[in-house]
Amino acid sequence: MYLIIGLGNPGSKYEHTRHNLGFMALDCLADSSLPWKSEYKALTQKLRWGGHEVVLAKPQTFMNLSGEAVQALMSWYKVPVTNVIVMVDDVTLDCGRVRVRGKGSHGGQNGLRSIIEKVGDAFPRIRIGEGKCPPCWEMSDWVLSKVSDEDKIALKPVFKHIPAIVTSLMNEGVDVCMGRYNGPLAE
Repeated sequence: MYLIIGLGNPGSKYEHTRHNLGFMALDCLADSSLPWKSEYKALTQKLRWGGHEVVLAKPQTFMNLSGEAVQALMSWYKVPVTNVIVMVDDVTLDCGRVRVRGKGSHGGQNGLRSIIEKVGDAFPRIRIGEGKCPPCWEMSDWVLSKVSDEDKIALKPVFKHIPAIVTSLMNEGVDVCMGRYNGPLAE
């Protein structure tokens, strides 16, 4: 079983913001005919994906406390940390770029920081570029800003490839997935 986490902030106020790219990516895997279930501080959907049983989860703890939901879900579903895949926004990557990693630091991303504090760093993650914070912006204002129409165009190939990226991670492993998908993605 895999636990696939999309990071973001709950509520309509945060919909379509840069910090919710993880939620948006997770929606690319969700089954629109299935309801989301509220459990363990997250909204979840259980389904089959890429030949595996998976639990999709959107933590409802707000970004900075994401680890609470991830830890509880891992415990309940008995998922090892290596079978947790986290999709998250990344302010260090140009909008529309993807960086897959097998483990590592939080890189200043508070949702990843919270997860690492609770379960360690040995989980694969898919970082989705949201663009660098402009010099005249505060970082918090930038990540909580709505995705612009121009950036929506840049992100379209990312969301199109999310199902293939996740399937590759589960079936081919991190190294193959990194070689195939890190960088800009063609439409």
